[in-house]
Amino acid sequence: MEKVVCATGASGYIASWLVKFLLERRYTVKATVRNLRDSSKVAHLTALEGANERLHLYEANLLEEGSFDSAVDGCHGVFHTASPVALSVSDPQTELIDPALKGTVNVLNSCIKASTIKRVVITSSIVSVMFNYDSLNLGEDFIVDETWFSDPIFCQEKKEWYALSKTLAETTTWKMAQENGLDLVTLHPGFTIGPSLQPSLNLSCAALLNFIKEGKQLLPNGVYRYVDVRDVALAHITAMENPSANGRYCLVGRVAYSFEALDILKLNFPSLNLPITEIENRPTKPPYQISRERAESVGISFRPLEDSLKDSVECFLDRNLITL
Repeated sequence: MEKVVCATGASGYIASWLVKFLLERRYTVKATVRNLRDSSKVAHLTALEGANERLHLYEANLLEEGSFDSAVDGCHGVFHTASPVALSVSDPQTELIDPALKGTVNVLNSCIKASTIKRVVITSSIVSVMFNYDSLNLGEDFIVDETWFSDPIFCQEKKEWYALSKTLAETTTWKMAQENGLDLVTLHPGFTIGPSLQPSLNLSCAALLNFIKEGKQLLPNGVYRYVDVRDVALAHITAMENPSANGRYCLVGRVAYSFEALDILKLNFPSLNLPITEIENRPTKPPYQISRERAESVGISFRPLEDSLKDSVECFLDRNLITL
């Protein structure tokens, strides 16, 4: 049987790798982008091996009802990855919450109309898992897992608008799935790094580049929930193909302090002009952990942080964003 799936937001960081891996596995992919005429959004997709034969691009808008109908029609699976990612916005409702929430509703409504859909895999985020009052007391003995849920009130109080957008979207996702009998899996990746296929850098890669060049930390507490973009993309395929996959899955390979990442980079790229970290101010205890047990139980795997960091730097070097 021909394997036909839809991937929304296909030009994005995670979705580009997902499309690549799907084509390699001989899936036919109906992929949506916001603007088919924007070469920066489609050229890296049409250049993928197998794209000429099995990649079909569609224009779709998260805020437009029915926009995804033609893309999901005839598919047996849908990967919904399209959602804005930003930590600093001037209008959270317009820039983050509406596209995440309404976009999810519109995509799922299109799935409900299509009689062929067997499973929907949603790209959520670890921020819809652990942004709650319990997170204020995280320490080395804490293990965050899929039983954790972010609290919208907490997100609003802390002005964590991205976390709020993903939390509201996930809540709506499960409600719609239950009401309409959709077979749904949600994936919750952390700070995603690794090589990039699209020409522009997404938020996490740009943040890593700024850290390497200037020592600027994206997260004030210096603790990062790392996962490789290729592992996240492959996790989507596992979540679609494994019949036993269900519910939520945290996707974090390793929780580490920023200085740990810097130490890895210094070891592998000694000629890089990396920022200096003060040894005496380093925490003596490890940070909290995020469980990998549930993800690994269905066949999802995580490569070492060392590999992800090295491949990220190699990507930056190839693009002349940094020099040795």
